[in-house]
Amino acid sequence: MFTGLVEENGRCEWLNIAEGGAQLAIHAPGIADGVRIGDSVAVNGCCLTVTHAAQGVLIFDLLEETLRCTNLESFAPGTVVNLERSLAADGRLGGHFVQGHVDTTIQVRSTARHGTDLRLDFEMPSAFACYLSYKGSVAINGVSLTVAEVGQDTFTVWIIPHTAGATNLAMLAVGDSVNLECDMLAKYTARILECRNG
Repeated sequence: MFTGLVEENGRCEWLNIAEGGAQLAIHAPGIADGVRIGDSVAVNGCCLTVTHAAQGVLIFDLLEETLRCTNLESFAPGTVVNLERSLAADGRLGGHFVQGHVDTTIQVRSTARHGTDLRLDFEMPSAFACYLSYKGSVAINGVSLTVAEVGQDTFTVWIIPHTAGATNLAMLAVGDSVNLECDMLAKYTARILECRNG
C-alpha cells in the first residue's frame, strides 16, 4: 500500500525484456539505503518487488501483465520515474490509499501553464469513467491527485509547483502515456453495487 506521495525521482538504468522474462534497473540513491530485497516500491505507481539492491540501484523482475498494463515497457536509460516506498504502519497518509495496481495507461491530451500552476488534461477511457469523479482521488504515474474536472472523454488535474518539481509530471507532453490507478474505494463501491443489482 502506498500514499501517492513521491519520495524520489529515480532514473532508469536499463530495461531487459527477453523471452524468459523481464528485469528493470532503477538508479535510486535517495531511497536505496532504506530498501531491502523483498520490499515493495512503486515505480511510476506500479508496485514492484525489489530483487537486488546495490550501490544505489534497485532491480525488479517484471511480469508480462505488468508490461501490458503499464508504461514501464517504454522506459529507456535515463527515463525519470516516480518512486515511493510502501507505507509504514505508523506512517502518515498524506495522499490517498494507492495500491500500486495500475488499471491502464492513458495519454496526455493537453498541458497548459497558468501562472505557477500546471493544468493537465488526460483521455478518459470509457471502461474506467465510472471511477472518476469531480474532487475524487486518482493516481497518475503514482502521484496522488484530485480530479478537478470531468468531461465527456477527458478529465483534468492541476499541479502545484511543489508537485511539479518533485515528480515527473511537469515533463509530460501531449501524447505521452501515463499510468492510471483509479481510487480503490470507487472500484469496490462499483463492484458491490454491481453484485447487488445482479
